Amino acid sequence: MLHFPVLLEESIDFLVQKDDGNFIDCTYGRGGHSSAILNKLSKKGHLTSFDKDPEAYEHACNISENNFTPIHSSFNNINKYFSNNSVDGILYDLGTCSTHFDDGARGFSLKNNGPLDMRFNSSKGDPLSVWINEASSKEIMEVLYKYGEEKHGKLIAQKIIESREIEFIRTTLQLSQIIQDIYPEKKIKTHPATKSFQAFRIFINNELNELEESLNQASKIIKKDGVIVVISFHSLEDNIVKTFFRPIVKSYPKDIPLNSTKVSDFSCIAKKIRPTKNEIDANKRSRSAIMRVFKKL
Repeated sequence: MLHFPVLLEESIDFLVQKDDGNFIDCTYGRGGHSSAILNKLSKKGHLTSFDKDPEAYEHACNISENNFTPIHSSFNNINKYFSNNSVDGILYDLGTCSTHFDDGARGFSLKNNGPLDMRFNSSKGDPLSVWINEASSKEIMEVLYKYGEEKHGKLIAQKIIESREIEFIRTTLQLSQIIQDIYPEKKIKTHPATKSFQAFRIFINNELNELEESLNQASKIIKKDGVIVVISFHSLEDNIVKTFFRPIVKSYPKDIPLNSTKVSDFSCIAKKIRPTKNEIDANKRSRSAIMRVFKKL
């Protein structure tokens, strides 16, 4: 299946306010958003795209535009490449690239068998199979609750422990079948292992911590009047984004007439923008997307 960039026109319209600006695409993926940004830039404008996935970086290196720079690194390293107040717009598309799910060899898929990996950058860290065959029931349960909001986390964790004592869990279909067999609800719209796979993927790639780190860096390198666009795909990401940009209540002594005020470096100029019905019909994976846009004051 091809990868379809989500909320493409909407995100680029907010992001590119000047065609000679300096922009960052924090998640290149397969280049859908990056290509659209480059199409709106003049030769004086510049785009830098980050991705820690080697395949995505290799894909980005095929773009020959002189005003484009691909960087093979996670987006929690953007401050290493940009100084404070130097960027006009930053885009985060937090969705996992469709090619990851469709290629069983990457170890993300519920349906296409492959090694139980789930790392975006397979050259760093251990695959999920190492952790899931060593972790305690409590550790597995906590990951399922925290990152997948899976209400049957305890039951699933116990079954994983029992199953691995019989046979080492090596493949995606092994794991998905273990969860499917034990899952109490048999008639649900999504695969019973969907939330669990989400949880394990987020955990093994340290996704939420890297997002918080990157937003903190982005808030410093973005210029005054610069724009940060974030497209989230589940409540955990969206809550991090909302919390990060939420105004801080500043309190004053009681003898000062103004007792408290909300202070923020950013203004939310668009919130909870969702894909149209036409986009969802064309790409069902876009249905959970939520876009929020923030402007530096």
